[in-house]
Amino acid sequence: MSSFSNPVVKAIIEGTAPKAVRLTAARGILPLSQAELIEILTALAKEQDEEISSTAQSSLKEHVRDLSLIDVIKNSEISEQALSYLVKLEDCPSEIQEAVITNTKTPDSAILEFARKSKNASLLELVAINQQRLIRYPEIIEAILENPNSSAEAKRRALETKREFFEKERGAQQIAQELRAQGNLAAAEFIEQADFVRNLDENKLTVEDALLIAKHIEIPNAEVDDSWIAFELIEEVYEETEEQKIAAINKILGDFKSDTEIASPERVALVNRIMKMNVKDRIKLALRGDREARGILIRDPNQIVAQAVIQNPRITEQEVEKISAMRNIPEQVLRQIALNRHWARSYPIIHNLARNPRTPVPVAMNLISRLHLKDLEALSRNRNVSEAVRIQALRLSKARKSS
Repeated sequence: MSSFSNPVVKAIIEGTAPKAVRLTAARGILPLSQAELIEILTALAKEQDEEISSTAQSSLKEHVRDLSLIDVIKNSEISEQALSYLVKLEDCPSEIQEAVITNTKTPDSAILEFARKSKNASLLELVAINQQRLIRYPEIIEAILENPNSSAEAKRRALETKREFFEKERGAQQIAQELRAQGNLAAAEFIEQADFVRNLDENKLTVEDALLIAKHIEIPNAEVDDSWIAFELIEEVYEETEEQKIAAINKILGDFKSDTEIASPERVALVNRIMKMNVKDRIKLALRGDREARGILIRDPNQIVAQAVIQNPRITEQEVEKISAMRNIPEQVLRQIALNRHWARSYPIIHNLARNPRTPVPVAMNLISRLHLKDLEALSRNRNVSEAVRIQALRLSKARKSS
């Protein structure tokens, strides 16, 4: 609805005036004030009637060349609809667009679209200066950062606002509070104790990354036994270079492909986030994470991280059965599985371990006697396992046949 008292203006904007009147108005020749005319033209420019719409658009482009319009735009009576249209108007003088951008009534959504598409570096800087708007509508920050036409100054200001109000100010405690409010108590505990959250910039991670990682935490501290890990020595013993982290990411993604598992964009993104964390945090995630996190970290080149996955209290027998057949994990993990009394009662797990070339030979030799005859015979012909295992399998299969 129009805020103007002039009944003709109201009728034109609301679409109740005859077409002839609206077309005349679209030509910009009615005896109206500048404020009334700008409201009418921006409204008619969006008309479904193509003749009226195109006429109004042409008139508007002519009308905005008059820089006296700046005072009208600064007037509190101008509508949000008119401001939204003007900020997106092509070939509009920068002085006019500047007045629209600085008008507090201009909708944030319109400024966002401008920030995404504008080629005017100076005006993008003007958007970046309005910290209050950026805080209220943070999508504008990302638009400025992603716009190739943004100047270094605009990007600097946008980044400063992002870090000040959406990263530093939302540190570990604030992220944890947000997770608690959502009922994710285990995730909140993890975030409070994680090192990477306190150094997001250094680890090339964002608050959003931290929240996404935290969503994969399902086990509270009370359910986890981490007494076997000397966390105070982890950093000193397992310090990683940037090159090692990149190699680890490539190794894990390569494992997914070789295992015929789908490396979806979501999984690739999660792998990249997780592997930017230090070893200590990855161990904590391995111990407390969900199935998706376990599936990634069991492939971690760092042996202690993979071992922590096996110690996760929620890991299922089906997961262990799959892990026992994997040929890209540390031998110590397979040894741990074999020593677990519960898993040692599962025939599929025992069978997988016996024929896995990564299983230490002494461990495999202890398991062979529990295999079925047909599996012993197959193992005796398996060229992937060690010769000692094949010979023992052959000896046992012959002994059973003769008995």
